This record gives sequence, structure tokens and C-alpha cells, in this order.
Amino acid sequence: MKRIPKIQTAIASFGMSGQVFHGPSLAAHPGFEVRTILERTKQLSRKMFPVAHIARDYREILNDPAIELIVVNTPDKLHYPMALDALNAGKHVVVEKPFTLKAAEARHLMETAERKHRLLTVYHNRRWDGDFMTVRKVVSSGMLGRLIEFESHFDRYRNFISPDTWKEEGDEYAGVLYNLGSHMVDQSLVLFGLPESVTSHLSVVRDGGKVADYYDIRLQYKHFAAILKCSYLVREPGPRYILHGTNGSFYKWGADPQEESLKKGEKPGTPGWGSEPESMWGRINTDLNGLNVQGKIETEAGNYLAFYENLFSAVRLGEKPAVPAEDALQVIRILELCLDSNRLKKTINL
Repeated sequence: MKRIPKIQTAIASFGMSGQVFHGPSLAAHPGFEVRTILERTKQLSRKMFPVAHIARDYREILNDPAIELIVVNTPDKLHYPMALDALNAGKHVVVEKPFTLKAAEARHLMETAERKHRLLTVYHNRRWDGDFMTVRKVVSSGMLGRLIEFESHFDRYRNFISPDTWKEEGDEYAGVLYNLGSHMVDQSLVLFGLPESVTSHLSVVRDGGKVADYYDIRLQYKHFAAILKCSYLVREPGPRYILHGTNGSFYKWGADPQEESLKKGEKPGTPGWGSEPESMWGRINTDLNGLNVQGKIETEAGNYLAFYENLFSAVRLGEKPAVPAEDALQVIRILELCLDSNRLKKTINL
């Protein structure tokens, strides 16, 4: 059987996302070879990728004909120009979320990728959070009857302003809306598609804060609402997901364990990866075929590595990417409407 060559890959930065998310998955998957990492002054990638070349200038990556794939995981405002340069250089591209800051930029990248016959996808890895995968099955199973309300939280407690980070500075495109909100909007669109209208409230709740660190978003569908909330001042978190339907309810507490495992240096794909203990399983109370059912729903095992498993098949075998660029464009459209809704203090119809 003919051996499929590894995808020669470059990572455009090696900050938190490179060290915790992209790097470990690329190192764990046998179909990728990380050839080059862009680190302008440091050498943090040496430990994970000891033989990879450390580039000091992005042009080194763009001009290397051996590199097939570039992971653009730089600060948000650089996603569009760096992804555009990569596509024009003939590279396949993974863009860290958020895809871009503006929908027009996302469309331009998609047009460029199509013209260059290159693959373009966005790292919406929280589609592979175990709790979300479980919620997706609960929704699709119809166990709750007709859904009347979906509520999702991504709360944290960080009552200080982190020094020397671009995430705490900037304009309306900075802050939690484009950071965590892009994940939550993507999950809602995966579950339910585009809403009929968007209502959002953004706020700065921490003393000394300069960018939004709180949002309350309501995506209105025909017969129900999806409510997405985030705050950096939640010391005692409530449920991560709350679902109510005509037949019952489902509650899920706690966060997917993969990020913490990755921060500890654990390797994706190892036995038990992404699994939760029974104490963290969600609870359901519903009626099924005339019988009241109460109890726990086992959480699916999360699997961020699945993104790169799919990406390998998409590049080498022509399969459809799990996160089409069109999906990520719709997320940016909704985030722009959230900004409009908050600015105008009104509901925006799509």
C-alpha cells in the first residue's frame, strides 16, 4: 500500500494556542510534520518540536516551497492579513478562531482560497468538547420534546486585568465577544442553524477594564431562544448548559477537561483522553413514551485531535473539512450583529 506523505506544516506563533492546542495535536498526529514555527524572539517550541526550524520572519514560512499548511494562530487582528498572505503563497490554511474581525474579510479569504484551490478552515475546536457533544446528542434525540429554551454559559472568575496582553486592549473587536463568544455562537449555529434575530448586551464589569468582559446574547429562533452568556466575575459557576423542552430538562455542570489536561502536558489520544468522571455527568428529567425518566447522562469523551484527523483527510484524501469556512463566516456575521445590537440597544433581524 502506498504510504501517504506527511503534511509539511508551519505554526505562525507559539503562544498559548500553539503550546496548548495546535502544537500537542500536531505532535500527536502521525500525518503532520511541523517543519517551521514562527517565534520572533523566543525558542519556546524547542521542547515540543526539537528539530523544527524557528523562523524569525513570517516571510521565511511563506517563501518555503516545502511548507503545505500554515496554522495562523496569531492575535485576532492579524488573522486576515496573515491568512491572505498564506493563501496567496499557495498554502492550505487553518485560522485560529475568530476567523476574522469582519465578515467582508472572511469572504475575501474564502474567495482567495477558491481561486488558489487551497483548503481554508477555522479552529472551532469546542465542537469537540465532550459536554457539547453530549448536548448535541440530547437535542437530536428529541428526549426533551420540542425545545423551548437553550442556555449556555462560559463564565470565569478573573477579577484583575492581566498585564501585557493584547486581549485586554483594543476596540470593540477585542474582549470576550470575539474570544469566547465565537465558540458559543458556533456551537449554537451547529445545533440550530441561523437565528431569526439577535439581541446582545456587552459590558465592562471589572474595575480598570478596557474591553468587554461580559455579554448576554439572545439568538431568537422560530419557537425558542438560545441564550449565550459570559462573565469574568462569576466566582461560583452555575450550569454550563441548561436545556428546557416540552417534555423535560437537561442540566450540565463543569467544563470539558481537555484544556486543563493539555496545560498539564498530557498528550491527546491517550487512554481515557477527554473523559469525565461520573460525578460530572449531566442530569435529565423528562418523559419518554409515557414514563418519567430521571438520572444521569454519561458525557461523551471530548476529542480535539478529531479536528486534525479530519484536516489530514481533507488535505490528503479530498474529504470535506469538518469546519467549512462558510460556517466560520456565519459566526462572524452573528458577532457583527451582536456589536450592532449592543450599540443601537435594539434587536437586529437577520
